[in-house]
Parts: sequence; structure tokens; C-alpha cells
Amino acid sequence: MPIAFDAARWERVRRVYADWWAGRLQRPLIAATLTGFEPPGPQPPLPFHHFTSFYGLETPVDRILDVWEWKLAEQRYLGDAFPSLWLNFGPGVMAAFLGCELHNSPAGGTAWFHPRELREAADLHFSVDENNPWWRRIVEIARAADARFGGLLQVGMTDLGGNLDIVSSFRPGEKLLLDLYDCPGEIERLVWEAHRCWWQCFERLHACLPHNPGYTAWTPIFSAEPYYMLQCDFCYMIGPEMFDRFVKPELAASCRRLKNAFYHLDGPGQLPHLDSLLEIPELKGVQWVPGAGQPDITEWPEVYRKIHKAGKLIQMFSNQSKLGFEALDAIADQIGSGRGIVMIGGADRREEERVAALLARHGAL
Repeated sequence: MPIAFDAARWERVRRVYADWWAGRLQRPLIAATLTGFEPPGPQPPLPFHHFTSFYGLETPVDRILDVWEWKLAEQRYLGDAFPSLWLNFGPGVMAAFLGCELHNSPAGGTAWFHPRELREAADLHFSVDENNPWWRRIVEIARAADARFGGLLQVGMTDLGGNLDIVSSFRPGEKLLLDLYDCPGEIERLVWEAHRCWWQCFERLHACLPHNPGYTAWTPIFSAEPYYMLQCDFCYMIGPEMFDRFVKPELAASCRRLKNAFYHLDGPGQLPHLDSLLEIPELKGVQWVPGAGQPDITEWPEVYRKIHKAGKLIQMFSNQSKLGFEALDAIADQIGSGRGIVMIGGADRREEERVAALLARHGAL
């Protein structure tokens, strides 16, 4: 099925995003994907799942790609948007490659990772099992998608996870919190073992996608050079001193290896770590997610001003605000400019005129 994009538009994406990453772009990036268009062919019998892991391992890869292709055919791309897919096997899927069991939860809309057996931190040693069925499945789908689409769309990196989060999959609940006091050296060792495995997976999976236009992750910010949305959800439960010991050094090392590194700042419990994060020179930007039950993304001006003042980029989603894409106007006013912001989101085709007006206001048409 035809995808509404071509080589000329990809060239524009490369140019505009390169300028944005380098701080040369005088406007925000606005990636608006319109949905609801009629694909030219019949809908495949297989349902669409946001989580690729929800398809059984016995499901032929070509049938999954048929569903993705049909889904892409009902989309159109405005402003700085581009066609992309994401190999979604759950947040922190690298834990499965290291030995955890992956448990799909379609009813809950997610996937979880649990240790096959609970071991003490001193007895844990991480290495990637390339015979793991989930690793083999991701590699298989990545290679098949690359062969079918041949660079017409961007295949996003799977959500490998944050490295202390991965450790917490093996030491769940309060166990890891106690380990930080009882055996801190073992946890530091495990974080760096996870770091080595993380990079092994990142580089191996990227090598499966030789036709990819560039790099994206679960947050589809395009980059011609290595990019990832780094995270550590576990740090919600620790203070700044522990963050600086167990999280920041490894995070900074990954930022140095990635040309364009972002951080997923998830919820008010992570705000105590923001100043420390902003001290990492190689960290390019921050994605602020207030979380469920928290005020709208437009109601955190002090957070955006702090990030902007530190010279970092800012990413947000239109569905995080009751204003939709227009939240960009409010946040641009709060920090004095839309420069350095990337707003990503989707809208129904019937909203095209409203979205186009926003793009025009910010010079993104």
C-alpha cells in the first residue's frame, strides 16, 4: 500500500531536524500526524496492537507488517511529521534478553518483566542471550520491516529501558531499595553490566536496519545520528544523593555515546533530580511528563524555564494537554520562544485546518 511520503520530504526532515538539534532552527518542530484517511486496500484480518509483543510468537512476521502498512496508509504527515513504526515489546524489554520472563497484559495495555527466580544481587550477572525468543523476534521483525519498507519509513528502536530499572526487574519491590544500602557496590556493578548489555543491544538492533533514514525511539524525534530517550523510572523512589551515585554516572556515559540524548522526566517525584540532570553537558533535552492526576502540561512554567535556561531542548505530546497542539503556544509564551521545542501528536483528518493554522503561526508549513 502507498505511504504518503517520498524522498524529497525525507530530505526536508533530515535538514530541519539537523538544524533543530544544532540550535539553528528559529522555530519549534511540530510533528502532526493526521489519521482517518481511507487506505486503498482491505483491512488485514489481524488486529492492530500498539504492543508488538501482543502478537504471539507463532504469528508470521509478514502478517504483522501487513497490519502496520495498512495503518500507515491511513495517515498523512503535516509539518515536521514523518512515517514511523516502533518495535514495542514493553518498557525495559532488555530485562527479557537478560533472563526475565515477559508477561503480556492486553487488558492493562502493557507488558511486565518478572525474574524466573529471585536471586541476591551478588548472585546476578548480566549477559545478553541472543537465543532468547524475544530477542530473536525483535531482530526478525526489524530485518523484515527494513526489507519491506526500504527506508521509506523510520523503524524506531525498541524500549530497552533504563539500566537501574532493568536491575529492578531482577530485584523487585523494596528489595532493590534495600540493596542500595546493604550492598551498594553490587548494584553499581550490575548497573554497569546492564550498561554494557544495553549498548550491545542498541548497536546490534540498529545494524538490523541498514535502510533506516536515521534514529528514533519510542518518542519519534528524528535524528540522523544516534539518539535515544533515556530514562530511570526507579529514581522516583530515591533522593538526589542516591541518584548521583547510582543513576547519573551511567546516564552521563550513555549521553556521551549518544550524539543526541534526551531524558524522560516522569512525574513530580523526579523533579528533585532535574538540576543534577541538567548538569550533564552531553544531555541534549528533556521530556517532561507530569503523569496521571497531575496538572496539565501547560501548568509547569517553572520546569520549562529551568530546562530552557540550561540550554536544553524540550519535547512534549499534544495529548498531554486539554489544549492539544495549542499547548505549544502557551509553553512558548512561558519560556519566551518556541525555539528548542518539539511537539509531537496526532489528530483526526477533520482537524486538519486547525492544525495547519498552528503550523502557519510557527512557520512550520
